Amino acid sequence: MVTRADRKSPFPRVKVLGFAVHAIDLKTAVTRLTTVFTAKEQQRLRVVTLNPEMLMEGINNLELGAALRDAEFVVPDGIGIVWALRKAGFREQQRVTGVDLVETLLAQELGSGLRLYLLGGEPGVAETAAANLQGRWPGHQVVGTAHGYFLPAEDEKIVAAINQTQPDLLLVGMGVPRQEIWLYNHWRNLTVPVGIGVGGLLDLWAGRTKRAPLFLRSIGLEWAYRVWREPARWRRLRVLPTFLKMVRAEQRSKKEGRGRRN
Repeated sequence: MVTRADRKSPFPRVKVLGFAVHAIDLKTAVTRLTTVFTAKEQQRLRVVTLNPEMLMEGINNLELGAALRDAEFVVPDGIGIVWALRKAGFREQQRVTGVDLVETLLAQELGSGLRLYLLGGEPGVAETAAANLQGRWPGHQVVGTAHGYFLPAEDEKIVAAINQTQPDLLLVGMGVPRQEIWLYNHWRNLTVPVGIGVGGLLDLWAGRTKRAPLFLRSIGLEWAYRVWREPARWRRLRVLPTFLKMVRAEQRSKKEGRGRRN
């Protein structure tokens, strides 16, 4: 549900199957992050890049569901989420992918010299990603890296290492649901202003994976390219028909409710 006041907000939020997502474009999303870095008052944002697979898992996984609902900023990453927002009245809604959000932010903030910490991937991935990142966006500094293959007993050690380096931006690439749950569980103890779960972004920066061609991205078929490259992903997409059915039912229920009130 979205209210009239929400629509006038620069960051309107819409409920999709009980999970709030911001109906915004890429430029506005980047602006939201930059205000955190420049604000005089301390602000913090834990960012979720939402897609239908994540949302559906969040319905059944209570810990993931709490992580999604409690996030300060949720952007519409998956094309299915975009479709749901368009059904809710945001006809011009486009995807705001995690890759585009982070890379646009880094390009726009070159003069600011952001401090980044990269957490995730196999041993060596974060370090390679850091070297390539600083070659591509030399104005920024990667102040720390760590792989994602650590035990729960090491959580406090990882949190302490991140805080010690005082990053502006923490990128966590440990896959869904682990990255969202880890950030949610440790957000209170982390001192970083912005934390984002970025999935396979570190592998992409490290040159281990490739992104879909721009043409496929522009027509909403990046998911098909990823399935072609990684057939195991097909299992995750089996929830899409159920997601679409549930969103349609939710939209019908809202229309009927408005009709009864009128």
